[in-house]
Amino acid sequence: MLKYQVVVIGGGATGSGVLRDLALRGVKVALVDKGDLCSGTSARFHGLLHSGGRYAVNDLDAARECITENLILKKVAWHCVEDCGGYFLQMEGDDDRYVQKWVEACQAAGIEAVETDRDAVLREEPCLRKSLQRAFRVPDAAIDGFRLVYSNARSATRHGAGMYPYTAVKEIFRTGSRVTGLEVENILTGERSRMECEIVVNAGGAFAGSIANLAGVDLTMLPNRGAMIVFNHRIANKVLNRLRPPSDADIFVPHNTTMILGTTSVDVVKPDDYRPSREELDRLMTLGGEMVRDLGDYRPLRAYAGVRPLYSPGTSGAKGRAATRNFVLIDHGREDGLEGFVTITGGKFTIYRLMSEKTADLVTKKIGCYVPGSTSREKLVEPDKMATERVRKTFVSGFGELTVTRSASNLDEVKAELARNPLSKDILCECEGVSMAEVMASARHLPLQSLGEVRRRTRMGTGTCQGVFCGVRTTGLLVEEGFLGPDKFGPFLAEFLEKRWRGQQAVLHGQQLAEAELALGVYSSLLCLERIQYGAFNNEG
Repeated sequence: MLKYQVVVIGGGATGSGVLRDLALRGVKVALVDKGDLCSGTSARFHGLLHSGGRYAVNDLDAARECITENLILKKVAWHCVEDCGGYFLQMEGDDDRYVQKWVEACQAAGIEAVETDRDAVLREEPCLRKSLQRAFRVPDAAIDGFRLVYSNARSATRHGAGMYPYTAVKEIFRTGSRVTGLEVENILTGERSRMECEIVVNAGGAFAGSIANLAGVDLTMLPNRGAMIVFNHRIANKVLNRLRPPSDADIFVPHNTTMILGTTSVDVVKPDDYRPSREELDRLMTLGGEMVRDLGDYRPLRAYAGVRPLYSPGTSGAKGRAATRNFVLIDHGREDGLEGFVTITGGKFTIYRLMSEKTADLVTKKIGCYVPGSTSREKLVEPDKMATERVRKTFVSGFGELTVTRSASNLDEVKAELARNPLSKDILCECEGVSMAEVMASARHLPLQSLGEVRRRTRMGTGTCQGVFCGVRTTGLLVEEGFLGPDKFGPFLAEFLEKRWRGQQAVLHGQQLAEAELALGVYSSLLCLERIQYGAFNNEG
């Protein structure tokens, strides 16, 4: 039997943030998730570190939270953030009255929104339509959700936290009016075990309602799907926001060599309804094209969707974009008479640290060991100067700098791989500049149930070829180095390509269709992968 003071359910940004915050405060804490870390909503957003401008008019509190956390994360999560900046753009036909309200709201929220010369913006971002009327510079940024979650998890485990991925909660035990523990099942082995604890933290995102039901608590979530399209080109160097009331296709976010356009807002019934509809994608292209000219000439790589964990307490009944983006922290001892059960839900990725801190404050007060949190000032990763210098000298061009930021939380292990085998500096994924050393340093800590685990930690396979070339190289390396048996080569590669294919299906036309035909020729004609039977391990897209 495992004994902890606190068990956190949910391995996304908020769950991993609560885990780290509690571990830093000296609490004996563990995290469980039914899948790999960062395989839910935190893996399925547009990667925008909000300045708060999007919420300034309709939700001033949310805007203030965003700008505060934006500035904090740029410091403490330095390796996860590309501080590219952003623009809010008024296009022809957009309401002048709303623009003035927005300017005043940004001032009230403390968001620096500086009007910039229209012609200068058009020269800086030539992709924009000439129908641009006004532009305001804001401190938006891009953030890597995978990297942030894994950095939180590694920091937490280094401070003694327990980590149990691929572990499903089957039952939440209660004695009278108090939660006393959980029964969990390792979905890889089928083994069940009991975890005793004083408090269970429900950080299950869109699944928070079903988790609460296990404890006998009614928690009604309002799952809302947002679809996004990834383009093979960095269309702009800054985040582009449409300056109008929040609607579909308002945001373009640059990520490495790609650009993400989002999002839609569709109320759904199931919290794992991740498949965007054809109508949503057509709408994104049409409305996005009102801001970026010739959008149809760029090649869409893939489409995906995430489900927002919206929650509207009380009787407001607000749904979709009308539902608040504020978070809610529920002490079920006070609200439902069930001690030892806490839910943190709602909110958005940008304020995950604040949500985690408030949860840890409540939890430590309830178990009688409150000390102030330190996550607003303590960096997720302290730069390793020796490892940084070694890695920068090893790789040519910009690959060294990419590796330093991407692998900051385990850079010492990448350095060790390079020392063990100098050939491990060879690049497996040219699109993203991922080396053999990075893959092996990550693989040593994984149960390796799919190549998706490696992809999420290194970005292998996320670039413009979508794994067509690096997929087979990476699988071969894992077999050669003994991480996989030879019999796993075909099934692992086939499953990886299938999951890459799922995201491409909805955008197959033009050049991307030709790319798909190339992949089909390579893998069917040369490797006969269409003959291999395999089972999809999870619902990764």
